[in-house]
Formats: sequence, structure tokens, C-alpha cells
Amino acid sequence: MLLAEGDRRNVVDRYRYWHHDAIVADLDRRRHPFHVAIENWEHDLNIGTVVRNANAFLAAEVHIVGQKRWNRRGAMVTDRYQHIRHHRAIEDLMAFAEGSSLEVVGVDNLPGSVPIESVDLPERCVLVFGQEGPGLSEQAREAASLTCSITQFGSTRSINAGVASGIAMHAWIRRHVVARRLVPDGDERRAD
Repeated sequence: MLLAEGDRRNVVDRYRYWHHDAIVADLDRRRHPFHVAIENWEHDLNIGTVVRNANAFLAAEVHIVGQKRWNRRGAMVTDRYQHIRHHRAIEDLMAFAEGSSLEVVGVDNLPGSVPIESVDLPERCVLVFGQEGPGLSEQAREAASLTCSITQFGSTRSINAGVASGIAMHAWIRRHVVARRLVPDGDERRAD
């Protein structure tokens, strides 16, 4: 069904005259098999940006660990089209990941982390981001099978968690979506 006046919310032109449920259904048919999680112990203001990035890169779902409340302004209405799940504790997220056969990948600039640009990110995974400031909690660090960092070249110790989420999701897209498009149609091999 098309909307008579068009949708003025933050949607691409393709969806402008579609009803909300039709947009979500179309996105659901095309979602990628990676998930994104962010810890929210101190009411992190970056969650809206993480949700908006997840929508832009068509993540399967966003998981918010900790406080249920978050500032939706940064999502720019994309939370209406993105699946979001709340977990009271990191253990709940890990149980979900295990039950869904998702590898847990931490994203933080911790000692021992490996540069994300040098890693072959798993296709079925949950990328976990810590709270702005303290980073990944100790429980999240221990649960991650791999922790990646984003290589930086300036004087700052770290980058914003919302920005980091976009970089990490794009790294996943480059490996699992863009690489596939470099081969002829119908050929499932990757251009490694």
C-alpha cells in the first residue's frame, strides 16, 4: 500500500510512499546475518547513532545491554525500522549469541586486540561495543572470542562508540557483501 502524501521520515526515496510495515517486511527479507550490541550501564548517548548505523548497514538486530532507556534522537527515526532487543545483563546477550550460533566479537582498543582491517570477521556474529568512556565491561571482554581495534593515527586515545560502530559494520559489509559483488552474478565464490 502506498501513502497518499509520501513518507517524510528518514527513509530513502524507494520507500517514500510505503507503509511502515511494508518497509520493515522488505528490510527483513534482505537483512544481513550480523548483529550489533552496545552496553548501556550509564545511559550512553551513542546508542541512537549505533541504531542508525545498524539500519544503514542492514544489521539483523541491535542489542542493548543494561539500562532499557536510551536517547532515540540520534537514531533519526531509524529505530522504527530496526529490530532492537534489550538484555538486562551481558550474560543474557551471551546466551542469545550462543543459542543463535553467533560468534561474539568485541570492538575496543584494548591491549591484545587485533586491528579490524586485518581480521576476517565472521559472517554470523554479534559486534559488541562498550559504554563510551570505560569501553567493554570485563564480562564482555571475557565472553568475546575475538576483540578488534580500529587503527588510529592521531593523538586521541579512542574514537566515539557511535563512530566505531559504523567503521566496524562497514568492515563487515566490505568482507561479506562488497566482496561477493566483485564476482559474476550467480557465482557464490568471493573475490578474496
